[in-house]
Amino acid sequence: MHMRKLSRELWRWLPPIAMMALIFALSAMPASNEEHGLLYLLSRKAAHFVEYALLLALWWRALASKVTDPWALALALGITVLYAVTDEFHQTFVNGRAGRPLDVAIDTAGALAAAALIARTRPRRRARA
Repeated sequence: MHMRKLSRELWRWLPPIAMMALIFALSAMPASNEEHGLLYLLSRKAAHFVEYALLLALWWRALASKVTDPWALALALGITVLYAVTDEFHQTFVNGRAGRPLDVAIDTAGALAAAALIARTRPRRRARA
């Protein structure tokens, strides 16, 4: 029984941490200096939006097992936006990359979109132990 509970806990907390590691790894890749065009730029910004929407959802899923939904959503949003800021700071140390406030805004927009979707579709419930 104890191992099953531990396994269940890992499956809640491992996905958001793994997603953060993936974002970190992608951000650590040096950027090329060549121009790729508008479609490439838009696809990269869309990827930012989706990555952070998913990160918020994963944090909400983990946190909702410990605190009530409104708190889980607020905490997930705080963690996600803070990670967006630190990710852009991290990129200032990567060759060919730059930390951009616009990217933080796009990341935050993705997180807010996911939070709005969760808040709108999920019934209110209490934390599960």
